[in-house]
Amino acid sequence: MKFTVHTLGCKTNQAEGFNIQRTLCEAGYTIADIHEKPDICIINTCSVTSKSDQQSRQLINKYSNKNIRVIVTGCYSEMNYDKLKLLNPEIEVIRNKEKLDLIRNFFKEFKKISNPYIHPRHRPAVKVQDGCNNACSYCVIPMTRGRSRSIDLQEIIEEVLHYESLGYKEIVLTGIHLGAYGADLNPKISLAELLKKILNKTKFIRFRLSSLEVKEIDDELLEVLSEKRICKHLHIPLQSADKDILSAMNRTYSVEQYRATIEKILYLFPYAALGTDVIVGFPGENNDAFHNTKNLLEEMPFSYLHIFPYSPRPYTIAMKLPQQIDDKIKKSRSMMLKAIGDAKKVSFINRNIGKVKQVIIESMSGKGFIGTSEDYIKVYLPKNEDVSEGKLVNAMIDSYKNSVAIGLPLIQHQTYSKI
Repeated sequence: MKFTVHTLGCKTNQAEGFNIQRTLCEAGYTIADIHEKPDICIINTCSVTSKSDQQSRQLINKYSNKNIRVIVTGCYSEMNYDKLKLLNPEIEVIRNKEKLDLIRNFFKEFKKISNPYIHPRHRPAVKVQDGCNNACSYCVIPMTRGRSRSIDLQEIIEEVLHYESLGYKEIVLTGIHLGAYGADLNPKISLAELLKKILNKTKFIRFRLSSLEVKEIDDELLEVLSEKRICKHLHIPLQSADKDILSAMNRTYSVEQYRATIEKILYLFPYAALGTDVIVGFPGENNDAFHNTKNLLEEMPFSYLHIFPYSPRPYTIAMKLPQQIDDKIKKSRSMMLKAIGDAKKVSFINRNIGKVKQVIIESMSGKGFIGTSEDYIKVYLPKNEDVSEGKLVNAMIDSYKNSVAIGLPLIQHQTYSKI
């Protein structure tokens, strides 16, 4: 029996989508493209913005009329569970909390066999945590995902070891609120302790952390980040650099705390890649508030920026706030900040010209390959007998062109093999 999975949204959702694929493959099912007329289509939705909602609806509508079994899960379906069940009773809607039990609950013929699952990406994400205890005024995720829950340590280690045994060279550790890992376990452990344990259990694979809140980056975590196999790349959401907007967002740090943490990280790791998220046009963001954010972004040595126009989400406090910002103003401000982000990206790559990076080759591009360095630089490498998808290659950054660093391969590293 053939199936297809379509996943939208964050790395955690992506990790869950791949786990569904892996479990189905091990049950004897075959992955198929939608054009191959699969028997089952699983749509793993997202609801972080109104655009995500729209994309989710489009996928559901697209595949609901193809005479195949359609199963919908994820955050959009969680927010719209009753509506989806009413409007289209033919589709099956799975709650988020039941997502990873989806296979056993809805495929009674499930029987684990030894069919291999080949992960479609060369840097697989491993989910270590789900849910969020924060109450940011603009966010629906605590409603769709529930409170913070940590994955059992042994389960994480087994998944990591599985990927290392297949020859993968990098794993991205991800969660909805990654820095909260372990706080709900008994006994409690920290994210830093998790990293120490998986480093101790593995041999060569490197690890990258997904988004972290600034208040959760403490001395213990910074000490572990000095380990060679931890990528010197942190993504730390700012959202705004105006104290009144941060307060209205219910973000629990100050601009001064954020700045001090970034400066400490760069003092310890001068060549680290630092990225951030910024929400533009939050209710009440006047010109002064916007320029406070703009000025800080210009001043701080970020490697890249992710800019999001504020998107009103149902049932959130922010949706009811006065002084909602016009979409044209949001667009104009977003373009200004994206220009700053583009310039910072170029500056960071230029700083690294002449330096040697370890690049995981991920895909073919034109007459060469594209890969990702330990500090999150996308690197183009020309065709070479020692360069192929999945390999970890030493490459010197030679130049920058068309938003991509140009690298020259130097030394062949361990070969990459998939079963």
